[in-house]
Amino acid sequence: MSSDFESYEQDFAVLTAEITGRIGKVPKLVGDEKKQMVANIEKQLEEARELLEQMELEVREIPPQSRGMYSSRMRSYKQEMGKLEADFKRSRIAYSDEVRNELLGDDGNSSENQRAHLLDNTERLERSSRRLEAGYQIAVET
Repeated sequence: MSSDFESYEQDFAVLTAEITGRIGKVPKLVGDEKKQMVANIEKQLEEARELLEQMELEVREIPPQSRGMYSSRMRSYKQEMGKLEADFKRSRIAYSDEVRNELLGDDGNSSENQRAHLLDNTERLERSSRRLEAGYQIAVET
């Protein structure tokens, strides 16, 4: 039984190494290449989850006296899987930010343009407020 578990461990190690490498490449890709890479990573993460399930089944079938060692390994593999999923989520968030910026035409100058428009509008609002106050004063005096 432990030979099956060790085989699953080796497969899991290879798969997580591939996933880690691909996650690192995601921010550098653009367009369809990036979408394809994200889809591939999702498939590999699903395969890794299935391997973890198989490993858990193997641990349940191991005699109780040696089960502790395998259980601690499973905990570390689950933590590694959680870390991979978190890293992938961060890379996808960066990916979605880039797509959003691309769609909205967001670039470095847009925040400066928005700030200039905001200042212009604020000045215009203040001038209008002063005119309204002057008109109110004239109405009160009349």
